[in-house]
Amino acid sequence: MKKSVAIIGGGPAALMLACTLDEKKFDITIYEKNFALARKFLVAGDGGFNLTHSENIDSFVSRYTPNNFLEPCLRAFTNEDLRVWLKKIGIEAFVGSSKRVFPTKGIKPIDVLNAILEELKKKTVSIKTLHEWKGWNKDELIFDYKGEKINVGADFTVFALGGASWSKTGSDGGWTKLLEDRGVVIIPFQPSNCTYKIDWEKGFISQWEGKSLKNISLSCGGAEKKGELVITKFGIEGGAVYALSAQIRKQFLTKNGAVVFIDLKPGFSAEEIKKKLLIIKSGSLTQNLKDQLNLSALQIALLKSASTKEEFTDIEKLCKKIKSLPLQISGMAPIDEAISTVGGISLNEVDENFQLKKLPTYFAIGEMLDWDAPTGGYLLQACFSMGRFLATSLNMAKSL
Repeated sequence: MKKSVAIIGGGPAALMLACTLDEKKFDITIYEKNFALARKFLVAGDGGFNLTHSENIDSFVSRYTPNNFLEPCLRAFTNEDLRVWLKKIGIEAFVGSSKRVFPTKGIKPIDVLNAILEELKKKTVSIKTLHEWKGWNKDELIFDYKGEKINVGADFTVFALGGASWSKTGSDGGWTKLLEDRGVVIIPFQPSNCTYKIDWEKGFISQWEGKSLKNISLSCGGAEKKGELVITKFGIEGGAVYALSAQIRKQFLTKNGAVVFIDLKPGFSAEEIKKKLLIIKSGSLTQNLKDQLNLSALQIALLKSASTKEEFTDIEKLCKKIKSLPLQISGMAPIDEAISTVGGISLNEVDENFQLKKLPTYFAIGEMLDWDAPTGGYLLQACFSMGRFLATSLNMAKSL
């Protein structure tokens, strides 16, 4: 006799789980509180749809915090495995110049979702939208469906309710109290992959808002990342910033502030920069920075804003600033504006198969667990890998 599986939430982790579960062993139902599945998945695709990243699996695993928790599922269903699976369901992908993986031109997020939904249809997965989970009635799940309370029994329940950012997509973290009431330890949510606040001078930000620093290196807390940084009215954002979210957040929360350092010329040593600037040329020092170091107007403006006149005209001090320009972070973007969150269910609360230790037959996957990763396909890959890993575990369980 088949066992019933209730999957609560309709994001990437839930969809991969449902696609992989053996329909000969399980009756599978997805319960989603929105009118349609995967709203955050679709919204995230509006800004550049990174399906995953193409780097080798050893480097790939190292991008996660903590990486030892997710390593088994990432190695069991790798970034290359995801590309093979997507191709199997009709979604071709390519590796961009950034080594990120995108759907081929013309394929939109909704096309990827529709391909996945077609797989669910083949497996006769039941999808119930507008069903919001409200807790338990003894051992049964309670859902609100258009104001009506519905009790549902299930042999296995998988929570895939997401984190606490982008609440307009349904990912609002409202489930935390329901699990806390059952004794599950919840770590308070914090923003990740977000804009960090810089108190810019009015004259600087009025000229440079929205402009990018390219080919720079950013460091914080002993970690370093090459990439791009975008100047915003609120502060800084971009790939290099997101990659250091864990370090920036840790420093900010422990010291009530953080400092990041920009290396404006990561390809040159301080001594090489000094030699170039000591070459006598006609014109101003500003012109020399452009001619000898190929610094952009924005880079020079940043140097001037972070230096006294004495520091800017002192070659030794200027070289140090070029290699390590400090930016003081005074705040983080509101959690609802973050691309992702860290926090949620403590990792000590789940076993190696994502089962809640205090609630046997209940599992949790996706962003509702307390792990972190930068943008660039890592968040999405981890969710797909967790869904796949749990489904494989349930398929192989001998006690069913």
